Amino acid sequence: MKEVKTTVMTFLTLFLSVGTLICCVLPVILVSLGLGAVVVALISNVPILVTLSQYKGWIFILSAGLLVFTAWMLWRSSRSCPADPKLAALCDFLTRWNKRIYWTAVVIWLIGFLVTYIILPLWVWLGD
Repeated sequence: MKEVKTTVMTFLTLFLSVGTLICCVLPVILVSLGLGAVVVALISNVPILVTLSQYKGWIFILSAGLLVFTAWMLWRSSRSCPADPKLAALCDFLTRWNKRIYWTAVVIWLIGFLVTYIILPLWVWLGD
């Protein structure tokens, strides 16, 4: 049962990390590539993107908190697999996949953070 909770938290973390890409990185990349009209069409068809970008700080804080909590769930010292060979094999399988998904979420979050809070402000500052 613990592995199911960890798996749910891992997927939730991945979902929120992808949310940081959708709200913050996708528009920046599209505008950088000269596709500003695509961003305008995207925002007019999916107006929630404006709201997400207004609260991007909270989205990043929440997703970072979930990343930390998921890491704690994956690598806590009290975590153990059952003694039954079939359940132990399933536990090991789920643990491996949870770690892969977790690291994917971390990379996605880092890309979103770098583009939103470091590269874009640096680009704007150097462009002026």
